[in-house]
Amino acid sequence: MLSTLLSRARPVVQTHFAGPGSPWPACTLFLSLCNAHERAVVLNTSAPDFDTAWRLLVEQAQRTVQREKMEVQWLRVDWVVGVRNTTWFGLKASLKAVKRNYFRYGLALDSSFAVAFTEQELNANAMLYGGNHVEHAMLNEKNFRIYAQTRYRGLIPDFSEDRELWVLATQGVFCSRDEGPLLLNRSGPDAGRRIIDRLDVPMVTRLIKNGSNYLASQVKDDGRFRYGWHPCFDRPINTYNTLRHASTVYSMLESWEVTRDEALLQAIRRALDFLVMQLIRPLPLPSGETAAFLRDTGNEIKLGGNAVCILALVKHAELFPEEAKLELMEQLALGIRFMQHPNGGAFVHVLNYPDLRVKDAFRVIYYDGEAAFALMRLYGLTKDERWLKMVEMAFEHFIERQYWKTHDHWLSYCVNELTMYRPDPRYYEFGIKNVADYLDFVATRITTFPTLLELMMAAERMIGRLRADPANAHLLEQINMRKFHEALDFRAHHLLNGHFWPELAMYYRNPERIVGSFFIRHHAFRVRIDDVEHYLSGFVAYRQYLLKTAGPTSA
Repeated sequence: MLSTLLSRARPVVQTHFAGPGSPWPACTLFLSLCNAHERAVVLNTSAPDFDTAWRLLVEQAQRTVQREKMEVQWLRVDWVVGVRNTTWFGLKASLKAVKRNYFRYGLALDSSFAVAFTEQELNANAMLYGGNHVEHAMLNEKNFRIYAQTRYRGLIPDFSEDRELWVLATQGVFCSRDEGPLLLNRSGPDAGRRIIDRLDVPMVTRLIKNGSNYLASQVKDDGRFRYGWHPCFDRPINTYNTLRHASTVYSMLESWEVTRDEALLQAIRRALDFLVMQLIRPLPLPSGETAAFLRDTGNEIKLGGNAVCILALVKHAELFPEEAKLELMEQLALGIRFMQHPNGGAFVHVLNYPDLRVKDAFRVIYYDGEAAFALMRLYGLTKDERWLKMVEMAFEHFIERQYWKTHDHWLSYCVNELTMYRPDPRYYEFGIKNVADYLDFVATRITTFPTLLELMMAAERMIGRLRADPANAHLLEQINMRKFHEALDFRAHHLLNGHFWPELAMYYRNPERIVGSFFIRHHAFRVRIDDVEHYLSGFVAYRQYLLKTAGPTSA
């Protein structure tokens, strides 16, 4: 397989190869080999010309594969296209201006590039990561030393301030048994992952399938999730959050509606059963009614917890009407009603379980939007006026407090649903203000921030309906629609940079575990079920948008 992959990759590498120019080595190549189960083995060589460098690299690869008895599944070739000279002192100073894990270059420790590391090696081994308490990139001498000694037997890096370094810009090609050769992006936020010319329906569908298959793989036999991973060293996140359990099930149901994957459905059923049977608890209210509450860590009842349970159960009921849990949904909604002030519409955010005493009147803004959205979705299913009246009362509070300034995606979801049944100009205006002055942020934010796509997609659906409403269409003058759609498309494309493509996953401790999932780069490439959930919900909505407009956009 090695020779097959190399022979497939070489013509593309040679066609696109361009060296860094004098005085640097004319051709420096990196070859990464991965069996999909373990961190990639990376080899490198420099030579006066491409043919010599390729021959030397192939010889290294053959020896390595034979020695390690490696079954190569994924292969990647990178070459140096640009070089900048600095020192450890200079690099450390420049890293202070770079967000953690956003250093997008390789490093060489000598001018001949004999000892060198790609960007992917640096990031996947946390060599420039100082921990989640440090906002910017920084040298981690311990991690750097450990990987350097593994990669170059016996190497002891010299971290003296005046020691010279060479910053390397690279480009690459990826090949696997199933796909490729694929040319990879050279620079910028897309650097290091495959070039995607069109983010069209088939590509978005593939991303949904990949991400939802990952979530399905994380549901254990008893219905609990493996909550998340720190992939650099394959360390589990040893906490649990039942709210995120429920909201993840919701996104899995949205994804199943697209993929109809049987393994995904079985995982959904296990996770939903665990939610209903183990995590949701009935409690009597002072009124004599029975409500239901999602019990979370620390015996907390969170407003958002009840909300996302309703979202999951409503979606389940829409897809499987014969299995609808109507009584439980009503009890969960009664729990939300218990947490809403009867005058004024504001919600209490956290109660103690089981005595229902107030623990936190306010915790996070998301809970309000989640609760209102859930009630709207339940109203859409049952047409029970109680839930709509609660949302209208809540919106009086939201408008009075100018909640649109929070730019919350849950409120965007909610106001889209609310205006379907109550086309009040105040509600439409709320939805517009929720995004109108946020477009620059959406279009320029360096992090993938997946909830931004959810925010934009919910707003887009509301705007589409508003455009067809003669009585209220004038409200669209409050938003720059060209800028809105540009920001929306940018945000969808930018999410591609948070996907664990195999050409990225191959550098982490356990590639097979994370490939196809989604990560948060500035949290050390963390993969958590709710991170994946938000990517999926955004892509599901974006896919619907593409189907509706029949106009796939260019990457």
